[in-house]
Amino acid sequence: MFSLVVKYKTIRIMLSMVAQFDLELDQMDVKTTFLHGELEERIFMEHLEGVESSAEAEGRQNQIQDNQPNHLTADTQPCFVSQMICGLSPTRSAAASSSIQCALTKQGHRFLSTLSINAGNASAANKLIGKFVASSPKSISLNALSHLLSPDTTHTHLTSHSLHLYSKIREASWFVYSPKLVAALAALLDKQGRYSEAEALIAEAVSKLGHRQRELAVFYCSLVESHSKQSSKHGFDSSYAYLYQLLRDSSSAYVKCRAFETMVGALCTMDRPCEAESLMEEMRHKGLKPSVFEFRSLVYGYGRLGLWEDMLRTVNQMEIEGLVIDTICSNMVLSSYGAHNELQQMVLWLQKMRTSSIPFSIRTYNSVLNWCPTITAMLQDLKDIPLSMYELNATLRGDEGLLVMELVGSSVLEEVLVWDSLEVKLDLHGMHLGSAYLIMLEWMEEMTRRFNDGNHGIPAEVVVVCGSGKHSNVRGVSPVKILVKEMMVQMKSPMKIDRKNAGCFLAKGKTVRDWLC
Repeated sequence: MFSLVVKYKTIRIMLSMVAQFDLELDQMDVKTTFLHGELEERIFMEHLEGVESSAEAEGRQNQIQDNQPNHLTADTQPCFVSQMICGLSPTRSAAASSSIQCALTKQGHRFLSTLSINAGNASAANKLIGKFVASSPKSISLNALSHLLSPDTTHTHLTSHSLHLYSKIREASWFVYSPKLVAALAALLDKQGRYSEAEALIAEAVSKLGHRQRELAVFYCSLVESHSKQSSKHGFDSSYAYLYQLLRDSSSAYVKCRAFETMVGALCTMDRPCEAESLMEEMRHKGLKPSVFEFRSLVYGYGRLGLWEDMLRTVNQMEIEGLVIDTICSNMVLSSYGAHNELQQMVLWLQKMRTSSIPFSIRTYNSVLNWCPTITAMLQDLKDIPLSMYELNATLRGDEGLLVMELVGSSVLEEVLVWDSLEVKLDLHGMHLGSAYLIMLEWMEEMTRRFNDGNHGIPAEVVVVCGSGKHSNVRGVSPVKILVKEMMVQMKSPMKIDRKNAGCFLAKGKTVRDWLC
């Protein structure tokens, strides 16, 4: 039996079984991490000492020159972790690349709120920044800086203080130089027109990395990605040109694959998918086969611009080249249609997903329901929302109704619902407001059906997890929690906010059954 986390109830049950059956109990710590879900990066690992001798490494070096990064390489080269190892699924999307993004901690929120008050006074702001870094641990300080560097920051008026915050962080005893952080900061400065400061940071990074071609390529990959996320054409063109030159001069398969991947994704983010497709042709001429990431980036790029024929042509090309059209790619197509209000095309694509046995995911719900205008409008005022699937279907018209019909009954509810004798738990983590609303309606219908069919026992407790609870370090109340609370109040539900964990609603199983049935 292994679990990353454990409930006290489970411990008590195990101890009771040991005592009752006169068993022996042993405990050990397993120093490993099991990753679940989809990885957003290509994962490489360094060889342990002694795995391969130098002679064997030299014998394998030809495989590197032959552009086969999936094989073991020389002991100075990293090994690509394929999908077969540990059951991991390395994936990456242009919409969620390696640009710096993070939720702001409560401490960081308080700091930035205070900084906003003093933003007009340079001396007071600088003093506040110095005091914050000096009194905060590493994670809090870097979190605040990363939030300011993110293209999606909610504190755009404070981004001009990023360089000073970084300077103070560099003075901290725990600071470790990070080229990726420098790349994000340089891209932001370039976006703000502070070219000399950006160039100074880049020159320092290049000087530190020296002639280490691999690390230099990774730095410029981060720089190109950061510029593309900031939509900074000035910085993007110059860093792209330098990375392209590194690619042409390198004989390393890793550098070539990483550079092509970065440039294709960044071009699509910059709304230049035609150039990205030409770059993929260059990959083929160099003997490199475009991966699923490059194709997804191209789908994303054409979809952003509403070029449907090119987007679908790319999807067809993926199938021709033996790549699977999976949930991630399908969600990109759905988001693209939704952004251009092509609801009918979204219906057709969902139907294609069903006939092709492509599983739906929480992101599928998000990708669809974020673009449903009636549902979005209803959720702006929670006082008058439909409280059953019947009422919702009666409210929706046309393509919106068809979209909901296609989503309902998928496996998503089963994935987020846990039912056993001790507890029924619905986990709404990762859901946007529209998705949480529809899942709640599906959940109530499913709970009613199971209570009535007699085949499912009555659990001791029913829990709905909304997030922003005792384990959350993010400031503010979750919109999903507000939605669930309002639904519970309007339906006179017995479920109340857990006093021990404000991110959960709970009630006794019998009480919930009596309420629903």
